[in-house]
Amino acid sequence: MTPTSRRGFLGTSSLLSAGYFVAAGSRTAWSNSANEQLNVACIGVGGKGSSDSDNAALFGNVIAICDVDRNTLESKGKAEKFQDAERFTDFRELLAKHGKKIDMCTISTPDHMHAPATLEAMRLGISCYTQKPLTRTIYEARLLARVAKEMADKGVVTQMGNQGTALDSSREAIAQLKSGVLGPLKEVYAWSNRPVWAQGPGRRMDVRKYQTQAMKEVDEQEDSSITAEEVAEIVSDLVSKKQKEIGKAVERVDWKAWLGVAPSREYWPGLYHSFQHRGWWDFGTGALGDMACHQLTVPYAACGLRDPISVVARTTGHDFDSFPASSIIKFEFPATSERPAIPFWWYDRKGNKPPLEVFSKWGIDKVSDSGVLVVGEKGAFYSTDDYCGKYELKGVEKVEADYEKAEDQGKGFDVNNMFEFFRAKRAGDPSIAKSNFVDRAGPLTETILLGNLAVWAAAKGGTNGEMGDWGEKVEWDAVNLKVTNLDSLKTPKVADLIKPNYPAGYRLD
Repeated sequence: MTPTSRRGFLGTSSLLSAGYFVAAGSRTAWSNSANEQLNVACIGVGGKGSSDSDNAALFGNVIAICDVDRNTLESKGKAEKFQDAERFTDFRELLAKHGKKIDMCTISTPDHMHAPATLEAMRLGISCYTQKPLTRTIYEARLLARVAKEMADKGVVTQMGNQGTALDSSREAIAQLKSGVLGPLKEVYAWSNRPVWAQGPGRRMDVRKYQTQAMKEVDEQEDSSITAEEVAEIVSDLVSKKQKEIGKAVERVDWKAWLGVAPSREYWPGLYHSFQHRGWWDFGTGALGDMACHQLTVPYAACGLRDPISVVARTTGHDFDSFPASSIIKFEFPATSERPAIPFWWYDRKGNKPPLEVFSKWGIDKVSDSGVLVVGEKGAFYSTDDYCGKYELKGVEKVEADYEKAEDQGKGFDVNNMFEFFRAKRAGDPSIAKSNFVDRAGPLTETILLGNLAVWAAAKGGTNGEMGDWGEKVEWDAVNLKVTNLDSLKTPKVADLIKPNYPAGYRLD
């Protein structure tokens, strides 16, 4: 079967009756016949990419894998289901060589490379499972949703990796809230114990800064017998050793590919790669981008948290390079036909939570480290986990409310979310994937990332790492993706967080 006819065939609903699914008790079993397998590429196979690629390999034939870290790439390539996959450190080379053969792709890179890789894959007709947050910037989220919609008739389906979407309990929670059981809504809160990576001002390191640091440390030894020339020689030796360490480490990392669309900066072992990317403005989206995609899955869908009109924040301070250690953000949402105007409050860093009186009214004495509270006139919804999978109704009782259950594969909701993506592809129906870019992931990501404009505009923190005063309020036109009070803002470059500029070699529009 040629790639073109293969994709056309897979994009039809006739697959549902073509023997691809077989009854197996109460859940759908996947046919693993070799000639029925979908070809998969995995971009980013370390960290969350390790489980994403493993999950995709349960349902598809992985023909290519990509990771900028050669150690990670080689380790994954030795695993049983990846031994026949060709290896790449640059996703563009992978797609250029195998794009016509690939049906589906997982994208689990640092945040700043989600959109570049996903856009290139979708434009080749490849269906994409992209990790949260969907993008680093608001415009990219809007664009991914638009391209996904345009490519749907060519068989492209999409799913964001917020696996709580595939929890039956979170789907039930959405149905409960949509039923109006809480009465008219008043406010929504979410708080997170993230970040669990380093954030805060003054973190960037390079050889020049290291030289200054080494000089200071040598000076502080208070050995009067050491001459200035000897100090300089000691520092020179320390710098030379560090440069060799950096050179050895970067031999195993394709740093140019890791930087991708981001501005160039010097590689420094452990500072950006691996895992630390999310704490940097150029590469990540902070605690808000990391966890709100999970925590807002239920309130976003149930309470209509779309198209806020303003955001304002307080932070512990940042330097426009690294995110603050902690923040509080207030989003304002206008009234809709289904609810009155409401605020949404976000708190990040362990111990940074809404005021106790918010909870005590509902008999909540011990507040979880992370959670969600939706308050109505009649009652409240309280969730104590990151996915709204565990929840209680306060002041009211559950009502009868129908919802579509997930296809349980018996291996956890992370696998279920991936399986839903594959089911959508087999059926040629993007809506089967509940966190698809068009209906859920794109607009949800837009809402969340607006909060980072407020964080940017609240750079001044308090003393000794405490919260500073409220920063400048950012007023927002969601339809046109514009800050309506931009001219009056004193904080520079707020608009730069809306739409990025891609360098040569990458395509945005």
